[in-house]
Amino acid sequence: MPATLLSRRTGDAAARARSLPAGPVAVALAVALTAALTAAVAWGSTSVPPGEVWSVVWRRLSGEAPRPGTVDLIVWQLRVPRALLAALVGAGLGLVGTAVQALVRNPLADPYLLGISNGASLGAVAAIVLGAGAGGALGLGLSGAAFAGALATFALVWAVARRGGGFAPLRLVLAGVAVGQFLSGFTSYLVLQAGDEQQTHSVLFWLMGSLGGANWDLLAVPAVAVPVALLWLQARARGLNALLLGDETAAGLGIDVTRLRRELFTVTSVLTGVLVAVSGAIAFVALMVPHVCRLVVGGDHRRLLPVSALFGAVLLVVVDIVCRTAMDTQELPVGVVTSLLGAPALLYLLDRRLGSGS
Repeated sequence: MPATLLSRRTGDAAARARSLPAGPVAVALAVALTAALTAAVAWGSTSVPPGEVWSVVWRRLSGEAPRPGTVDLIVWQLRVPRALLAALVGAGLGLVGTAVQALVRNPLADPYLLGISNGASLGAVAAIVLGAGAGGALGLGLSGAAFAGALATFALVWAVARRGGGFAPLRLVLAGVAVGQFLSGFTSYLVLQAGDEQQTHSVLFWLMGSLGGANWDLLAVPAVAVPVALLWLQARARGLNALLLGDETAAGLGIDVTRLRRELFTVTSVLTGVLVAVSGAIAFVALMVPHVCRLVVGGDHRRLLPVSALFGAVLLVVVDIVCRTAMDTQELPVGVVTSLLGAPALLYLLDRRLGSGS
C-alpha cells in the first residue's frame, strides 16, 4: 500500500476514534434548530412570546381561522418564511460545501470556487440595474435572473473544464476561478452603472447576501431542491468517500470516477444557483460547516452529509437573528456576519494544514 494512502487511512482511523456518534449529534442539532427557529420568529422589533408563536403556527397548519390583529401577520407572513428560508439555505450550503470538497479533493474548497455564484450575482445585478427584476424585457424576476445566470455559468465552466477530455479536479477549479473572475468584472461594471442610490444599495445588499425578501412563494424551489439534493448525495456517500482516496483507488473500488464527478458538478452547481437566487451570495458558510462537522462526527459522508445540513441550518438561522437584531436602525447583510465568522475559521484551518504539513 502506498505510504500516502496508508498515512491517510491511519489519520481517518484516528479521526473516527475521536468522533461522536452521528445519531445523538443529529438529534441535538434538530433540537437546536427547533429552538433557533422559534427564537427567529419570536425575536424582532416586535417581540412575540414563544407560546404565541407556536399557537399561530398550529392554527395555520390545522386550518383554523387566524385571530384578528397583527401578531398573526408578523408571525406567519413575515417571520416564519424568513426563518424557514434561512434554515433551507444554511442546510443547502452545508450540503454543497461538503460535496464540492469531495469533488475537487480540497478541504479548503467551497461551491463559490466554481464560479456559479458569480454568474448568479451577475444575473441578479443585471436585473436590478437594467430593470428586469421589475418585470422588464426578459420577464424574469430577480431570483429568476440570478438562477439563469447560474445555469449559464455552469454551462460555460463545464465547456472549459471538459476541453481536451476528462474532468480533472484541478482543471475544474481553474475553469471556475477564471470564469468567476471574468463575470465578476462585468458585475463591477454594472454596479458602476447603477442609476441611483437605491439601486446601488440593492446591489450591494444582494452581493453580501440577504434573506429580507423571504416569502412563501420564494420557499417553494429550495424546499424541494435541498431535500432532493440531500437524498441524492446520501445515496452516493460511498462514492464521495472513495473520491477522497484518489481516482485510482476509487476506480479500483468500482466507482465510475468521471461520471460521479460530472454528476456532482451538475448537482452542486444547480443547488448553488438555487440558493444564491433566493439569498444572494453568502460567504464562508459552505467552507466552515463541513470542517466543523468533520471534527465532530468524522469524515464518513454517510454521517457527514445529514449532520452538515442540520448544522448549516442552525448556523444560518442564528446568523440571521443577529443580522436582524444587532442594530436598531438597519439590518445587517448576512454575508457581513458570516465573513466575520468565516475569515478567522479559514485562517485557523490554514494554520492546522500548514502545521500538520499537509
